[in-house]
This record gives sequence, structure tokens and C-alpha cells, in this order.
Amino acid sequence: MKLFDVYPINDITITRGQGSWVWDDKDNKYLDFYGGHAVISIGHTHPHYVHRLTEQLNHIGFYSNSIRIPQQQQLADLLGKATGLDDYQLFLCNSGAEANENAMKLASFHTGRSKIIAFSKSFHGRTSLAVAATDTPSIVAPVNKTDNVVFLEFNNAATLVEYFQKHGDQIAGVIIEGIQGVGGINLASDEFLQAIRILCDQYGAIFIADSVQCGYGRTGKFFSHDFSGVKADIYSMAKGMGNGFPIGGIIIAPHIAPKYGMLGTTFGGNHLACAAAIAVLEVMQSESLMDNASSMGEYLQAHLSQIPHIHNVRGRGLMIGFEPAEPFGDMRKRLLNECRIFTGEAKPNTIRLLPALNIGKDEADVLLDAIRKIVA
Repeated sequence: MKLFDVYPINDITITRGQGSWVWDDKDNKYLDFYGGHAVISIGHTHPHYVHRLTEQLNHIGFYSNSIRIPQQQQLADLLGKATGLDDYQLFLCNSGAEANENAMKLASFHTGRSKIIAFSKSFHGRTSLAVAATDTPSIVAPVNKTDNVVFLEFNNAATLVEYFQKHGDQIAGVIIEGIQGVGGINLASDEFLQAIRILCDQYGAIFIADSVQCGYGRTGKFFSHDFSGVKADIYSMAKGMGNGFPIGGIIIAPHIAPKYGMLGTTFGGNHLACAAAIAVLEVMQSESLMDNASSMGEYLQAHLSQIPHIHNVRGRGLMIGFEPAEPFGDMRKRLLNECRIFTGEAKPNTIRLLPALNIGKDEADVLLDAIRKIVA
């Protein structure tokens, strides 16, 4: 049987990792400045993480949501403290796409409406409704297309106000990334997020903060939307939540009432997934990783901005994008093949940096020196 060939793959086989470093099957060492799409939040094989998972697996790895799973409440308690949203509710699933799918579905259930507002260059996932709200037509199958999702211009408050004025009684929710990842590290302005909050309150719609990539402490605050000073009604989470173990979730405001059967999942919130997520939050707190993300983000942006031929350095914390000048359009490939450093990309020519939140200056300097060497 062949693998279904949908991924452009680098001819590298990673066999082990530690912290922000990984090794291939030839024992070549690579610096991981991408974390597998912002997934590795506390570093590869962190000892506390390994201990938590091993301990849980030695007891029980899985049972369904038909029984009480105390680890779910333990995770909810930790999330309440970390986010300051201890009066909110937690629903657990398996991925970011599922989290956004359930968030939009819940907004529709709550309001009795069917329209979702999304924005240009958005990416919310690949499941049915999540991909319909994703501004990448090439990955939207005909069966996914729907008139229930409308795309407006990102960071254009005037257009948003106008649409609410015309269609406010049809809008179930607004979904927005605090920082667009796949779209190119584009920051939602504080004013735009504040306008969404005001309009959702005015028209009875649900504000959905897609925090799958830009959340979980990556920006120096737990959710990147927190910089705007407003609260969303639903926050979606996934990538950094389990440090590589599949887990996602939504945090739901208290005024949105649950009902048996309205959401469901077989694997979501299982014992092993919760153990992974609990370990991540414990390490984030004990090692002050949000503070580190903030300070290291400032360090990287300051030094990147001083390198010739590096343009439009932007982002928050450890979610950073920049654009090499045209002669260095192959920089990402050279960083990987010549310098053995993993980074990410966003079309057409943005390099994305999404390292573990405990990255240090020594690792940052390895990356900076490599970029300086390439442009020299």
C-alpha cells in the first residue's frame, strides 16, 4: 500500500529530539525553530512531560466520555488559572480544526442563526465548516462550499460595521485569528478586535477567538487576543496544548448553555491526552515560559531587524515572520539544507518562526548567525 501523496516532504527522517534540537537517522543534529507548526511548546521529550505521560499510561491510556475522567477537571482548573477565565467552560476534542468546527457549530446552536463572518487570508482548518471559513480556495472541495460563510477584509472595521448593519440578525458568529499564521503572521489590530466585541454584543453574535496557533502562551500572553483587552465568547485551542500529543479544545463563556448531545467526541479528553496537556501547563507555569516567549521574541525581532536584506519583521512573542529580499528567496531551503535549521513558511515569501517557548539565547543566536552568513 502506498501513502496518499499529499505532503511535499523533505528527505529527512527525525528519530529523536531533546529541547529545541532533533536528530535524524544519520545522527545529524538540527535546530528546531518551527516545532512542527507551533506544536512543540515546552521542547521535545521534556522530562516532566515524559514522566506524566508514562505514569498515566501505566494506569490507563483511554476510556470514552461515557465515564467520569477526573483529569479533565484537573485540566480545566489549570486552564482557568492560566487564562483568568475560571468562570468559562471547557470542551475537549482532538485538533484545531475540530475545535473551530465545534466553536462555529456552538455559535449557531446558541443564536439559532447560520451566518459566520471570517476574514481574508484566514486559516481555520480542513474539516467541513472550518475549511469553508478558510480563505484558501484550492483546499475547499465543492461539498464544503456554503453561502453561510462570508469573507470580509482583515482589519477593516468599516466593512465589518457595514455588514453587521445590513445582516446583523443573521450572523451567528465572527471567527478570527489573533495573529494569522498560514496567512503570513498578520496581527489583528487591538481596535479591530475591540470592534468585533462591540458588534457581537450589539447584535447578539458570538465572538470566536481562533487561538489554535497564536494561543497557549506563544505571544507572551495566554491568548494573543488578550492584548486587545476584550474577552471572546469562545476560544479555540490545539497545537501547543499537548506538545505533540493530539488534543484540542474550546473554552466557552458562561452564558452559552450546554445540552446533552449538542457536541460530542470519541477520543477527545481521554486520559492520556489530558496528562499531556496538564504536563504542558505545569511546565509553562514552573518555568515562566510566557515571560520567556515575550523576552525572546523581543530579542529575535530586534536582531532580525538589524540584518541587511531582511524586511518586514513582525509578530508577537515567539510567533514571528519576516521576508528575505528577492535574491534570498531560497533562504528557508538554505537554512534547512546548509545550516540544519527548521523554519516555516507562508506564501509567497514569508519565513515563519514558531520555536518552543523555552528557546534560549544560545539557540536564537545560532539562527541569527546562520541568517547573517547567508545574506553575507
